[in-house]
Amino acid sequence: MKLGIIGRIAAGIALAVTALGATIAPAQAQSNFEAAFDSAFGTSTRAPRDFAPDYGNPLVAQIAQIADGSNGRIGVAAVDLSTGQEVSILGDQPFPMASTSKVAIAATYLEGVDQGRWSLSSEFPLMIPVASRPFSSAVAPVRPGDYLSARELIELSLTRSSNSATDALLAAVGGPAAVNAWARRAGIRNFNLTRDIATLVRDDGEVNPAVQIDIRDSATPRDMVKLLSGLYQGKWLSASSRDVLIGAMQRCRTGVGRIKGQMPEDVLVAHKTGTLSNTSSDIGIITGPDGRSIAVAIYVTGQGGKANRDAKIATLARVLYDGYGESAREYASARYRPAGSSVAAN
Repeated sequence: MKLGIIGRIAAGIALAVTALGATIAPAQAQSNFEAAFDSAFGTSTRAPRDFAPDYGNPLVAQIAQIADGSNGRIGVAAVDLSTGQEVSILGDQPFPMASTSKVAIAATYLEGVDQGRWSLSSEFPLMIPVASRPFSSAVAPVRPGDYLSARELIELSLTRSSNSATDALLAAVGGPAAVNAWARRAGIRNFNLTRDIATLVRDDGEVNPAVQIDIRDSATPRDMVKLLSGLYQGKWLSASSRDVLIGAMQRCRTGVGRIKGQMPEDVLVAHKTGTLSNTSSDIGIITGPDGRSIAVAIYVTGQGGKANRDAKIATLARVLYDGYGESAREYASARYRPAGSSVAAN
């Protein structure tokens, strides 16, 4: 198939937009994306990892076919947390995080709890947006609202996707720069939070993510899977803080038609959705009844509307779940086949 679907997707992107507003060719977007991070945070440069599709792998081939970007870019990344088997389609391209960034914001606050800088009972005011014209100010005006505990703010942010609660946590930790710094400490380089949620929502629609790349408030699917995997495995937070975050994600009430949309009833999904102009997303941990867990990040643009984007996310998530399950069964069959079998054990 040579370049096949992946090549056609990349070739179909007409322009890319940097944080400074300059237009660049799509092929330059990822390297410029990392260069921007290097300049801002002083990290060493590295060449972007380009996913080379292996169409000998049936799961990859099926995901690539579903993630055909002819009607808008689609980024997919997933990893089986038991085997490390990875799937990535445009996994190293930046996509708008929208509200999926709220996972990292909560994690930054919880790191502070673990370090004794504040607690879950600390109270902060909701940040209520004040009406203003798009782009009329660098930061959208907000006013303080009711005071809630950090535990309540995290719950509202992750289960109801409350923007006011999220901005309360964001203000408490020190703004977007503090969240980016947490991501760098965790080794997550392709994560770039630049605005609070009030500003992001007010100025939404400036760039069409289906045909353009804007590195502001963006991340790559692959790095969001890395973020999810590390949080789930307890790499960066204490056990109690990890349980607060993952527990809230398990109670998420938004986007029921996305990752959860086609899942069997006995599958547990801890996830966080994101929605902005012409883009929908969902990231999460899918855990089957056998205890096997998969970290998944799916970012969908275009596709003719939100309903179609949601359906695309649901289909991709179910194919990943089924495909990883089949891979696990095949591995177990080969690994534990009785002596004398015609298939050698791995």
